[in-house]
Amino acid sequence: MESKPSLKISELESGLENVNVRGRVLSVTPSRTIQTKSGLRTISEAVIGDETGRVKVTLWGKHAGTLKEGEVVEITNAWTSAYKGEVQINVSSKTELKVVDDESIPQAEAVPEEFVKAPEDYRPQRGGFRGGRGFRRGGFRRGEER
Repeated sequence: MESKPSLKISELESGLENVNVRGRVLSVTPSRTIQTKSGLRTISEAVIGDETGRVKVTLWGKHAGTLKEGEVVEITNAWTSAYKGEVQINVSSKTELKVVDDESIPQAEAVPEEFVKAPEDYRPQRGGFRGGRGFRRGGFRRGEER
């Protein structure tokens, strides 16, 4: 199967599927466990950048805590979302993460400070396999019956 070409970070927008991108890891957070609708999940966060800007990367499950500052990574088959007005990349179990030797990716100090912005009116899509509608159907009623 032919893979899609890598996007520049400035080309990212929220709501994309099957995203491929390369960037230098600028910062990482330790992995932690959080409670989600589907149970406990392990996540960590990183910021990667290229010559066009920077973007936050959320690493889920087996990928959490795997990136190291300074390395250049190739992320294949990720997806994007928006959080607090900024686009972010989500790395899940279907995503491939590879450390690569790419001289074209600038060193950390040469990466622009700008993060990729999401449009002001962006609202995540509901439904499908990533969004849920459970709360709208009365998910909070149980607590009221006590």
